[in-house]
Amino acid sequence: MSEETGRTNVVMSKLSMIGDLLMLQLVFLVLSVGVVTLFPASFALQRVLPYAIGQEHPALMRRFWNEFKWAFRRFWLAGLGLYFGGVALAFGLLFWASTDGPIRIAALAVLIPLTGMIVGLYLSALAVLPDAAEDITTRGLFRAANLFLLRRSLAIAGGVIALATWYLLLARVPTLFVIGSGLVPALLAYWISRSGTARPKKDSGTVSN
Repeated sequence: MSEETGRTNVVMSKLSMIGDLLMLQLVFLVLSVGVVTLFPASFALQRVLPYAIGQEHPALMRRFWNEFKWAFRRFWLAGLGLYFGGVALAFGLLFWASTDGPIRIAALAVLIPLTGMIVGLYLSALAVLPDAAEDITTRGLFRAANLFLLRRSLAIAGGVIALATWYLLLARVPTLFVIGSGLVPALLAYWISRSGTARPKKDSGTVSN
């Protein structure tokens, strides 16, 4: 009986975790509707994700909202630059991929590695965010992400490939956007941060203001 109870508890815990993750994804979608709020919402999701996976429930939604306000105050301008830079980069890739001639090969040879490096740096920023100090600046986050990228380059490369695969799948099944647009990058970054060295546990009693 105790073994069956233990299995039931494990199943219920996993279902609860999935429910929390989907709830966070829904809140992420709502908050990221505005272009200026997209990256703050992504950063807030990343900061709250360990609590959902660890099944710690220190007012999860309130924590998400506080983390969103924290991220918006510090990173809204950088996020806006990332958004428009990403759109320009995607447009350049599509443009040169649809043209002919030797210049196409040269352009793609520059743009594809550049895209991979930027995506890798973004995943690195997500990976270090849960442990970032409350007073971290955009420059400080960039520095920490760059150092993480140098130390964990192979794991980041795997994350970039996995994220590219996800986007290819998303192009074929657009409905997956609803359940994975924020969660997939967040979970990849979480996995990268956890692989190798153990991450110190955050104090669940503090919430960003």
